[in-house]
Amino acid sequence: MTAPGVHLREITDENRDAVRALGVRPDQELFVASVADSLEEAAATPEGAPWCRAVYDGDEPVGFVMLSWDVEPAPGVLGPYFLWRLLVDARHQGRGIGRQALTRVVDLVRADGATELLTSYQPGNGEPWPFYRAFGFEPTGELDGGEVVLRLRLTDR
Repeated sequence: MTAPGVHLREITDENRDAVRALGVRPDQELFVASVADSLEEAAATPEGAPWCRAVYDGDEPVGFVMLSWDVEPAPGVLGPYFLWRLLVDARHQGRGIGRQALTRVVDLVRADGATELLTSYQPGNGEPWPFYRAFGFEPTGELDGGEVVLRLRLTDR
């Protein structure tokens, strides 16, 4: 049965190859790691409590999200809820899928009791800051490995 609209699904043996094949435009590769690299980073960083999901539009995989899920913040680990990756495949950008996927993530972390969602971005030409600002994220004033850390307060929404 086809699930309507943009939604998140577990990554399984059945969809792993299709999800790993998703990618951003070449000019965005500086800002977003590939799905394959993200899954490897998740496996190598269990202390980050990685939570990975495929983003689907109907029955088609169109993106990927990875979060630290309810983790104790520590050196090199932001949290408790930290959006590590938000990737929308180049062929599916410009249709509001990123915003819808982020809305699903926010709904899930809020339901889990989160009061804020953190993320970060690498500054540069074509950076994702305008997307995050429009969604309501604000800079925390912190840097993490050269990346600007952002906060979305969930209690205000």
